[in-house]
Amino acid sequence: MTAVLQSHVQGRWQAPTGEGRPMYDAVTGDEVGRVSTDGIDVAAAAAYGRRTGGPALRELSFHQRASLLKALAGHLREHREELYAVSARTGATLGDSKFDVDGGIGVLQAYASKGKRELPAGSVLVEGDVEPLSKGGTFLGQHVLTPRHGVAVQINAYNFPCWGPLEKLAPAFLAGVPTIIKPATPTAFLTAELVRLVVESGLLPEGAVQFLAGSLTSSSGGDLFDHLTEQDLVSFTGSASTAARLRTHPTLTARSVRFTAEADSLNCSILGPDAVPGTTEFDLYVKQLATEMTVKAGQKCTAIRRAFVPSAQVDAVLEAVSARLAKVTVGNPANPDVRMGALAGTEQREEVRRSLKSLTDAGRVVFGDPDHVEVVDADAERGAFLSPVLLTGDPDTAAFHEVEAFGPVSTVLPYESVDQVVELAARGQGSLVGSVVTADPDVARTVVLGAAPWHGRMLVLDAAAAPESTGHGSPMPQLVHGGPGRAGGGEEMGGIRGVAHHMQRTAVQGSPAMLTAITGRWVRGSERTVTDVHPFRKHLEELRIGDTVVGGPRRVTQEDVEHFAEFTGDTFYAHTDAEAAAANPFFGERVAHGYLVVSFAAGLFVDPAPGPVLANFGVDSLRFLTPVKFDDELTITLTAKQITPRDTADYGEVRWDADVTNAAGDSVARYDVLTLVAKQASS
Repeated sequence: MTAVLQSHVQGRWQAPTGEGRPMYDAVTGDEVGRVSTDGIDVAAAAAYGRRTGGPALRELSFHQRASLLKALAGHLREHREELYAVSARTGATLGDSKFDVDGGIGVLQAYASKGKRELPAGSVLVEGDVEPLSKGGTFLGQHVLTPRHGVAVQINAYNFPCWGPLEKLAPAFLAGVPTIIKPATPTAFLTAELVRLVVESGLLPEGAVQFLAGSLTSSSGGDLFDHLTEQDLVSFTGSASTAARLRTHPTLTARSVRFTAEADSLNCSILGPDAVPGTTEFDLYVKQLATEMTVKAGQKCTAIRRAFVPSAQVDAVLEAVSARLAKVTVGNPANPDVRMGALAGTEQREEVRRSLKSLTDAGRVVFGDPDHVEVVDADAERGAFLSPVLLTGDPDTAAFHEVEAFGPVSTVLPYESVDQVVELAARGQGSLVGSVVTADPDVARTVVLGAAPWHGRMLVLDAAAAPESTGHGSPMPQLVHGGPGRAGGGEEMGGIRGVAHHMQRTAVQGSPAMLTAITGRWVRGSERTVTDVHPFRKHLEELRIGDTVVGGPRRVTQEDVEHFAEFTGDTFYAHTDAEAAAANPFFGERVAHGYLVVSFAAGLFVDPAPGPVLANFGVDSLRFLTPVKFDDELTITLTAKQITPRDTADYGEVRWDADVTNAAGDSVARYDVLTLVAKQASS
């Protein structure tokens, strides 16, 4: 009997007591190992994550967590050849393995970058603007996000044993929530190798990542779900039927455990009426469909299952796609000539064949044989090999919109009008992704806006986008991955949205001073600190939230406005034509340029000598509130609003609140000034 995989829980690798379930080499059919969690205390694992992993992560800032994700990505990249070698036993070609392994590493890198660029230096995420709740401005509201004090339990599918765990880990880790990884049995041996590399890196805090090599139910700890709390989260990828069963678990419903599912879906791709043979878009469609059928042997939750084509182009598409599929060599991924490997296992192959039976009964096979395939350097029956199968049929037949064959299978279905194809797309009852290949903007708009309510992601592909397009089947960490209805109703990734999913949103009410203290971001109405030292003479470590400089007053003359108009070329009538300006309902007379006001304000607050302020790199949220008339006087109040150190640089970012007022004390312009400020030189 082969070895049983160990689980990594409570800070160490632990062997189970049971014999477990077998895992097989998808190419040879040989047993490669077993999985079991008998003897593993799954309840203790959850408690350990909350007790040890959670506090360790919450002690770190967003930026520190982002740095660890970046370092982990680098470590895995150095060892990816080891993962490729194991991945081949899942039936994956080298290209498939890169899609899985490099794709997962790419998610870590993307979240590391977003964490540094888009999240604050602390551990509290302030969401949106301050909400005024009183006339006098002394009572305000602010939404904040804080890490949940639980564990993120991830239940993965067999088709992406590296990308799946990593795309779930990255946002949870960045949020400050520890993870428990549960892989699917057929490919758990590859996920185990991934986790081994993560653990051996020594980069992550103790308890941040745990691994259960088998069922969530064990002889020692019972059902892990029974031990989850209102602070925990569950992220599931797999079949819609399993998702439905898990989300109704008594503990999950009783304690409102946050649950998200990414399930199988009947994704569609639509060929626009304009994309006739001979156009770039027609060729793109054919190539995309053949690619989505064969990458990972069609075992992608985002693969194209329904290919909608104008009736007049069905034969041309079937012929062109069949010609491409005929060039695909199926067999042992170790052979460099092989372009499509095996399914994850023979059980998966039989499941695909059962689904294919429903589809072939409803339609016609155009290419491939569900029961026979020629393979290279392998045994077609011992290995989990299956021919690509292309079908066609009547688009009104229910089976094509209800049955998914999770393998190298797609059905070409005709449509008569754009409105009809939008209705057909919706018959999938919710999908992860849909695409439309067209050069016609009107077609693209009608399809996207019509089909969007049933899709988590929509790709529009034309000749302009094609050179850099990541393709129909590639979820991107910056965008949401998930879909409504049959697709599970959940969302993963989506940039910072995925981080926020692992945090608790809380509305905080109080005075400006209290909100400043809680959020670490200065709120208008809080105390300002004016010192003898100009804030621009302070290094990053010396600055404090609320540090303020007041400049002015400065009179704005008619000569100033006319000179600015001539010098810049901005001779808009409101500044230069007295009669026209008088007729303007907003001004009534000539007024100063808004950008002149901002320029004068800069001259009032800037300390010109070389010092810690290295650069002004932007202005955010600029609003002109009150017209500035000739001979009015301007005063600027500049206050340090947010200080963001960079742990990998000798400078940080400072966001300043700028409030320009007139002689009456009314605000004429408000905005945020963004500067780079040097740290003190290390001794």
